[in-house]
Amino acid sequence: MAISDINSIKKIEDITKEKSGNLINIIKGSIISIILSLIFLSIYAMLLAFTNISENTMVPVVLVITGVSILIGSSISAINIKKQGLINGALIGLIYMLFIYFLSSIIFTGFALNLNSIIMIIVGIVTGMVGGIIGVNIK
Repeated sequence: MAISDINSIKKIEDITKEKSGNLINIIKGSIISIILSLIFLSIYAMLLAFTNISENTMVPVVLVITGVSILIGSSISAINIKKQGLINGALIGLIYMLFIYFLSSIIFTGFALNLNSIIMIIVGIVTGMVGGIIGVNIK
């Protein structure tokens, strides 16, 4: 085997390791986002139950919680990946939203996509992109 063949094999192995590491970081970022959402939504639910906060605040608060959770998760993930923050962040936002909507379709009968759902999907992907950009640029 020639030295150039060995170098080519090493390059392929390095690329494979890098891609699997990126995938693991994207999954970790998605899990972090979901856990943060659960924590923030639990706090909000307790505030709704034990204070006079109006239920009319639910849609904007859920949007903010979703956005902040994805922003943090994608930033943390992009810090570890160190490149392509826009794409990796968008993937984290998309995975998060797919998980939420898959779970919602199982739990709620008659679940359907509506304007609020589409807005949440867009918010999720865009905040993931922003978080990815922020994470890549953190030194």
